[in-house]
Amino acid sequence: MAKIKPVKRNLDSYTIRGINTVVKPGDYVLLRSPESDTIPYVAQMKKIQIDNENNVTVWLRWYYRPEDSIGGRKLFHGAKELFLSDHYDFQNALTIQGKCMVHSLKNYTNLEKIEAEDYYCRYEYKAATGVFVPSCVRVYCKCKLPENPDLLMVQCEECKNWYHPFCLEMTIDQAKQLDPFMCSDCNGEEDKIEKTNEVSEGDMLNYEVK
Repeated sequence: MAKIKPVKRNLDSYTIRGINTVVKPGDYVLLRSPESDTIPYVAQMKKIQIDNENNVTVWLRWYYRPEDSIGGRKLFHGAKELFLSDHYDFQNALTIQGKCMVHSLKNYTNLEKIEAEDYYCRYEYKAATGVFVPSCVRVYCKCKLPENPDLLMVQCEECKNWYHPFCLEMTIDQAKQLDPFMCSDCNGEEDKIEKTNEVSEGDMLNYEVK
């Protein structure tokens, strides 16, 4: 007898088993890793389908963590940073363990309180080639690194550029006591600090996490 191909239809929502949380297409979700002791994967649900045997699958667009990308994690990558990849596939809905939220970097830095389920994304990532979009981002400080929201920076009162205390050979407590702070360039010192400019993500791959 010939096998009958399962008939699938789209669903408007799915209730996550065990926690009774409802998710819909467009929501961001946490998915169990095959290795039980690792952190969950993050993806955005694009479609929910059920077949005639009541098997529910979800069509996902995956987010990659920096350590999963070509080049790995760098100093400017925050702990909650994700890259929106071009990797799509179907997964069994039973792998979903909860909802999360992926913010823009600007919205993330404006959060009054960052919860465990809050992440941010500023790059799209081509998984096969390692290409990032946008290719250039704003950089700061003497080190010319993009913003890492986990690292404190102080702003020069004059030029409005931002600097890491460790690049100025200061402790965090010393930096917090500066009022106002003036960079060496604006103070007219010989050791000039270059103003903010842009650098490509490819150039940033030369920086190692310390």
